Amino acid sequence: MCLAIPAQIKSIDEEERMGEVDILGVTRKVALDLVPRAKVGDYVLVHAGYGIEIVDEQYANETLDLIRQFPELVNEDHPGMGAGAAL
Repeated sequence: MCLAIPAQIKSIDEEERMGEVDILGVTRKVALDLVPRAKVGDYVLVHAGYGIEIVDEQYANETLDLIRQFPELVNEDHPGMGAGAAL
């Protein structure tokens, strides 16, 4: 099963169309080619290193709250990033 996780865009490298995103306190770089209208502050669903859809903040927070309810998805080193989490 695959899962897309909401992440907030913190910065964008327009030349490479890569964004630095925050996912439950963990920072990752993701490709934003599939969401050309995404801008800093937006929430995007991230799957396999790509932002695949822009979502509103309420949806993102509701989804993140659900993820927090599953302790196997959270480890002590990186909250929200369980073993094997591929973003």
